[in-house]
Amino acid sequence: MLSLALLTLWLEHQVHLEDAQHPSLRRHDPDYIVNNFTSTTYTGEGDVEAVFSAAQMLHYPDDDSTEVTAPRVLQSKPAQARFTVRADRGTLSREGDEIFLYDNVVLVREAYEAQPEARMTTSFLHIVRDRSLALTDREVLFEEPGRALKGIGMEYHNATRELFLRREVRGQFEPKKP
Repeated sequence: MLSLALLTLWLEHQVHLEDAQHPSLRRHDPDYIVNNFTSTTYTGEGDVEAVFSAAQMLHYPDDDSTEVTAPRVLQSKPAQARFTVRADRGTLSREGDEIFLYDNVVLVREAYEAQPEARMTTSFLHIVRDRSLALTDREVLFEEPGRALKGIGMEYHNATRELFLRREVRGQFEPKKP
């Protein structure tokens, strides 16, 4: 009886070891792929708040990561400037509330009230959707008619329309025409 119990314990232990070492658990293969998708977020009143779309989305079960190709983000909250962002590729947080965009990132803030359209370009952008916040630690160029700012490291709060450039900031301003 004792040898049968020991053999059973040993076999159970071996099965658990083999499961943990199984090649499919070590591979980084997507468990699903979605092409040409769009996700829309609405306000409590039923207005469109944000639209996220991409040419392709891949989800990986081994680390629960999500990668997107050619992502586009449109955010239009009431009483705020509407902005759109596009990039070559990106990743999403597990909850989908944070977006990380890479390569040829372009953010356009549409004209709002007295402010003209503005354009920001960078190689990386971190968007926190709930807070209408865009961050980067890379070089960024901010342009609107008659002025341009360039620096390294940026924080942009869409709700308050505040832009902070962290270091090596350079600006070019054209005088207003009489």
